[in-house]
Amino acid sequence: MTAAHQPTITAVIGATGGAGTTRTIVEVATTLARTGADVAVFDAAVGSQGLSDYVKGRLDPDLTTLLTDAVDTPLSDGLYALPWSDTVPGRLAVCPIMAPFERLARAQSVAAAKQFETRTKTAATQFDTVLVDVPPISANLAVAAAHVADHRIVMMPATNRGVTALQRMHDRLADLQFETSITVSTFGNSDEAEIGIPTLTGSDTMIQSAPYDANNDTYATSIAHFAAVTAGESIEQIVDDTTDLPTRLKQRFLG
Repeated sequence: MTAAHQPTITAVIGATGGAGTTRTIVEVATTLARTGADVAVFDAAVGSQGLSDYVKGRLDPDLTTLLTDAVDTPLSDGLYALPWSDTVPGRLAVCPIMAPFERLARAQSVAAAKQFETRTKTAATQFDTVLVDVPPISANLAVAAAHVADHRIVMMPATNRGVTALQRMHDRLADLQFETSITVSTFGNSDEAEIGIPTLTGSDTMIQSAPYDANNDTYATSIAHFAAVTAGESIEQIVDDTTDLPTRLKQRFLG
């Protein structure tokens, strides 16, 4: 963990399934690691287990094991490198889910949810930024992810369905007395979102194509804006400060 940054936990909450949350989080984490930040990504989406698609090899233990059968196992045993982790200056690790249904069910218990909060807090002592991939909130693990987070970002597809789902998610977060930092739209801009991420096309949409490697285009810029928010910048800072974001983020993490 770098000395120049106060660590944070950010829950990135999908307003609906299919919002592109997992791929976006992977890109944001990589962008932060390129600036020298140490970044961990946790998967709280037990239904899709999407983060595991980005990791090669056997996942033993996975996150659900750390929450149930191996609560005394060090967190480091459940952290895995992405295929490109050794190409960035910061540490980049993920804690994915790959489990049978029986363990998935046990990982949704109240005890497992409390253990999830403990695990993410531990990660925050070892990494500059902890990102959590959170599905639409309807179960204990997702509630725990939203509860432990310093920031909550809601992601929505830029569609009519996305707008409806966003309002439903805002109502649910309000019921839980959780505040939302910003809203991010995927597949284009939305009047409901502070940041809009354009649609990737062709082979760039494939998991195997991650991370996206183009510089200074609209997609890369929007991902950098998202990364800056998770690093603690306000949306106003991002808009008003003319210093390029990679330089600002490097100054934040490396001093």
